[in-house]
Amino acid sequence: MKYENVFSLLEKITILNNEKISLGMKSKWGWNEFTYKGLGLLSRRLACHLINDLQIPRGEKLAILSESKPEYGACVFGAVLAGLTTVPLDNKLTIYELESILSNCEPTVLLVSGANIDKAKELQTKVPAIKHIILMESSSAENSNIQSLYSIPENYEAKWRRRPLNATAFLIYTSGTTGNPKGVEITFKNMLSQMYDLQIALKEILPSGDMRMLSILPMNHLFELTVGFFTFLNHGFSIYYTQSLKPKDILDVMTEKKIKFMITVPAFLKLLKTSIESEINKKSAITQILFKFSFEIARFLPMKYRKILFKQIHNKFGGEFYGCISGGAPLDSTVGEFFNRIGIRIYQGYGLSETSPVVAVNRGKIQDIKSVGPALRSFEAKTDTQTGELLLRGPSVMKGYYKRDDLTLEVIDNDGWLHTGDIAHIDSKTKLIYITGRIKNMIVLSGGKKVFPEEIESVLEQSPNFAEVCVMGLKRSFGEKDGCEEIAAVIVPSENYCQQFKNNRKELEVAIKNEVKYLSNRLAPYKRPINIIVRQENLPRTTTRKLKRTEIKKILCECSK
Repeated sequence: MKYENVFSLLEKITILNNEKISLGMKSKWGWNEFTYKGLGLLSRRLACHLINDLQIPRGEKLAILSESKPEYGACVFGAVLAGLTTVPLDNKLTIYELESILSNCEPTVLLVSGANIDKAKELQTKVPAIKHIILMESSSAENSNIQSLYSIPENYEAKWRRRPLNATAFLIYTSGTTGNPKGVEITFKNMLSQMYDLQIALKEILPSGDMRMLSILPMNHLFELTVGFFTFLNHGFSIYYTQSLKPKDILDVMTEKKIKFMITVPAFLKLLKTSIESEINKKSAITQILFKFSFEIARFLPMKYRKILFKQIHNKFGGEFYGCISGGAPLDSTVGEFFNRIGIRIYQGYGLSETSPVVAVNRGKIQDIKSVGPALRSFEAKTDTQTGELLLRGPSVMKGYYKRDDLTLEVIDNDGWLHTGDIAHIDSKTKLIYITGRIKNMIVLSGGKKVFPEEIESVLEQSPNFAEVCVMGLKRSFGEKDGCEEIAAVIVPSENYCQQFKNNRKELEVAIKNEVKYLSNRLAPYKRPINIIVRQENLPRTTTRKLKRTEIKKILCECSK
């Protein structure tokens, strides 16, 4: 396939949509909205500043530390025009974690939102590579000495820097943010391949006409960056962000802007389902009976009649909400079926950061809510005959892990097949992919966040009081997060530490749990262990001293009963 030049693509998008809203977000002062023309101008203004004023060399790194907002898009496009590699950062990470990432990739420029400016200043003192900080909003009195997107020179002309298709466009850190950061290199070819694949797939998913999209995932999430940003803008859609993930704030935006579609994660859909059911349970007995009756007969009705049947629910979503793509974690089929039954289409997708990231999405005439759909057009997919592991090959597969050829060789074999670590079944007739388990130790939380046990273990092992540490996911079997994984840590204290408590096990457990919580402050909140199990016997290991995680999981399950 011949890929379009990324600059001509950006120019075409801007010209075709010009005065149409591209990105918008509501603040306490009202709506902050960029037209496609305005987004293009701000992107060019930033690129000119990077090239002409700061004279940042082609290929250098530009990191972004911010929550999602319209200015984020201008920063990404500005970096592309200036010929730089963009490093989107998770703004929920701690200074300790961010320092590790930034020391690994060494960006010259750090673009930062006002909410994260103090973090940025501290990071600049710790990472010598950061020469420039640019504020993404207008400068306030306390930050008057820091340039902002709106205070840099109003220059819009420069010689844009073209880079080859195999050059790294984005560096996405998925794990190892403590000790050994692991950055996924996504090239321009990877990104463009995804956009073309998704352009075809979305024809089977979205209705025709004007589309207004809601974005609730962070922009550092590759799923949001590739699909919810680049792909949707490529279609000329209008994308809106929310200041918070509170259901009320989300519903307000959906109602006011008549949102039609969104990218989301299973945890949000489960929360929404619970909220709808809770509202119904507050109604009269007759209303509850009518809902149950309508829910039963809806399975026999076309979607347009389901929308009429559940009109009151649809009105709360703005009246025009069509559906969403769910990804990042497995979707409970009962949740998907619930929304489909009330007239909201749910398309489950599957992907990895290493595949830029979307691999498959439910679409077409043959769909199964338990499946993640068939692979996108450019992918080859198969399963290992011995292990059942899903293997993938295609132009969207990453370039590799930044500065980690050893890790790259572990996941991409000599024939170019990416070993996903996920166990899958591919239906020979429909080509639908069913993800049935994981080979990797990765923990997938309810919101789709992916946590790697080794990352947390490397932090906890810094305690001289801990002889052994093992972290893994433990499934809940109750409440709203039923079936979701939580982080559990098994700690074996050192003999010397045990002796300090004179065989008082209760005091020992309290002390260890407090130390785990103290060390966990170096990790983002979602990575901190929820369950802490203290064990005085050695953990089971293989002859090569590797932890027998299956046996340890049994111990965890017994302790959690």
